[in-house]
Amino acid sequence: MKLASLNEGRDGRLVIVSRYLTKMVGAGDIAATMQEAIDNWDDCEPKLKSLYNGLNNGTVEGETFDQAKCASPLPRAFQWADGSAYVNHVELVRKARNAEMPETFWTDPLMYQGGSDAFLAPRQDIEMAQDEGWGIDFEAEIAVITNDVPMGVDAAKAEDHIKLFMLVNDVSLRGLIPGELAKGFGFFQSKPSSAFSPVAVTPDELGDAWKDGKLHLPLLSTYNGEAFGKPEAGIDMTFNFPTLVAHAAKTRPLCAGAIIGSGTVSNKLDGGPGKPVSEGGVGYSCIAEIRMIETIENGSPSTSFMKFGDTIRIEMKNAAGEDIFGSIDQKVVKYNG
Repeated sequence: MKLASLNEGRDGRLVIVSRYLTKMVGAGDIAATMQEAIDNWDDCEPKLKSLYNGLNNGTVEGETFDQAKCASPLPRAFQWADGSAYVNHVELVRKARNAEMPETFWTDPLMYQGGSDAFLAPRQDIEMAQDEGWGIDFEAEIAVITNDVPMGVDAAKAEDHIKLFMLVNDVSLRGLIPGELAKGFGFFQSKPSSAFSPVAVTPDELGDAWKDGKLHLPLLSTYNGEAFGKPEAGIDMTFNFPTLVAHAAKTRPLCAGAIIGSGTVSNKLDGGPGKPVSEGGVGYSCIAEIRMIETIENGSPSTSFMKFGDTIRIEMKNAAGEDIFGSIDQKVVKYNG
């Protein structure tokens, strides 16, 4: 099943989207918003699924689906916690600054609590109030939405609480991160609003690509019209999604509608750093990673962070080449207040 929120009202208007993202039908008789649906998932899910099947087989008349009219599936959420499941990415960050990585990073997930009160729409500009010196970067990731998760749930049971999948652009300001981390209190200003894919999908929609708690498909990033990354999301993922959900719920319950992110999708190559797509590799899901590799290999980075006018597109296709989530398409622009 595929669901979206039209950009109407603060929490959007819930619609059901056809499998090939061409048609939609309102779900207001079942749930007005995505949050209402996830709050009452056991009751709403079979009704939404019935309408979804009718939309796909033609027994329910739909209207044209336009991704540009979507908000993020949850325009705001009670919880947004982003992990760093691809430890290769973390290892590169630390290696680039000659820092040893603690062994616990391989056994205990990293996670930060992001701002969830105002997500960007998937086609909304990334507005920056200052110049480009803040080190504007995209981060292509995958995220899940849960129903109510009890405190202390183990990973085996946590998988049952994963109800929807989305893609994420976890926008980062690399120039602000070191100063914030040096205070010992974590990210805040360095993590502005994130954007999520137009469509959220249920696990069954992913077929065999959803197994072992991981999504086994390439995550595609197109930067300024050129292929930048296509890493395989099921490879080099040290902590799978059930593990991340269980980690987030270790000392607190998670409210229905909690979003848990994977962190930047990153692949190794023959045990070492990956290569750019232009050199036959799978590329990267953020600019920081290629800058790390340039620093390791050449002593300094040569790729700049995002500038005003730069664009990023993030999407994922199934084995048949069909779009699953719709695309995040954004441009960096100057914020004029």
